[in-house]
Amino acid sequence: MPQLDTSTWSITILSMILTLFIALQLKVSKYKYPETPEPKSLSSSKKLVPWEEKWTKIYLPLLSPQR
Repeated sequence: MPQLDTSTWSITILSMILTLFIALQLKVSKYKYPETPEPKSLSSSKKLVPWEEKWTKIYLPLLSPQR
């Protein structure tokens, strides 16, 4: 049974890692980041949800006066 020649594995793995690193760097370098990032204002306009648009009566029997 012939032996598997593994002498070229190291150069193949190293070149693959180098190629992946270069491809990743090229992909990341295409992004444009803002120069002066500003935090978003927390006081955004409040959107009304359907149950806040109309008044609903809430019955709490435990808080009602005792007879």
